[in-house]
Amino acid sequence: MININDRRVIKRSIEVIKKLSSKLDSIKIMHLCGSHEHVICRYGIREVLPENITVIPGPGCPVCVTTQKEIDTAIYLAEEGYTVATLGDMYRVPGSKKSLMELQSEGADIRIVYGIGDAVKIAEKEGEKVVFIAIGFETTAPTTAAEVVSVRSRGIDNFYILNCHRQIPPVVEFLLEEGSNIQGFICPGHVSTITGLKPYHELCRRYKVPMVVAGFEPVDVLVSIVMILRQILNNSYKVENEYRRAVREEGNPIAQRLINEVFEPSDVPWRGFPVIKNGGLKLREKYRDLDIYCHEDIPEMEEVVNSNCICGEILRGEKLPTDCKLFGKYCTPLNPVGSCMVSEEGTCYIFYKYRGFI
Repeated sequence: MININDRRVIKRSIEVIKKLSSKLDSIKIMHLCGSHEHVICRYGIREVLPENITVIPGPGCPVCVTTQKEIDTAIYLAEEGYTVATLGDMYRVPGSKKSLMELQSEGADIRIVYGIGDAVKIAEKEGEKVVFIAIGFETTAPTTAAEVVSVRSRGIDNFYILNCHRQIPPVVEFLLEEGSNIQGFICPGHVSTITGLKPYHELCRRYKVPMVVAGFEPVDVLVSIVMILRQILNNSYKVENEYRRAVREEGNPIAQRLINEVFEPSDVPWRGFPVIKNGGLKLREKYRDLDIYCHEDIPEMEEVVNSNCICGEILRGEKLPTDCKLFGKYCTPLNPVGSCMVSEEGTCYIFYKYRGFI
């Protein structure tokens, strides 16, 4: 087990990265978690890497990958008289014309909650029709699933979800299938506590790309880079678990059973991506009556995206926030143009925070 507080390990990891990189051409590694980007920016990890080793952020922020159409749907429901309950990060994400925050200022019933359980309590106590915006990857899907089962068993008939859950492995496959020229993945630690390593094995075998699950200390990220570079040099592509203190090979079977009981895979678009096969989760037939789409004839939403915003390219790992002409000038956390500037997991927000803007 790595001692995450041992500075000697950090220093040694940097030395090994430099040594290994001298034997390699340009290598591009993508991570898939906003918490990893926090560590990379906060501790200046990119600044200590050799020029030929690049670590880029990918679509690792659930708020960021939620589509504008889904935001507009939530706004539509609030305008139709529903109480819309949302996590704080979603509150300020711009829709095509306004955000939920702006809509609340006009009198709509928008509630910021800490989780789906709080939204259920609102439905129970106040008797209004409540819609909860259910976002997140495999990390938060079990909580949604547990509440869905509970709502059903308690006979609560005025609670619904606007389901925006996504799955990480399918977007990894999409990136590899599209020829994104990524030579290695730092896989998300939080997601992997639920999924375990199994979802990555077939992708690793098929595409011959190293995949390492990493924790959230500087040494975790550095050691994961070492592990990826060694695999590339040895031509031995596999899934490795750097985050052994929290992630098991099998993941969390109880959480997996909950997800599989309530949800099934669904083909959905991500912001910045087309429809991704199995990229989302939809309620199974048994629980479909909790899906707001089964109760409302929601009109088709037409996206109106600012052509100067490059959130989509940032989420695909093609560009960085500093490549955007809006970044730090017209687009800030207090006045976000794109979703990547809203959430604390968003790449633009993180760049803004650690590059002296905040």
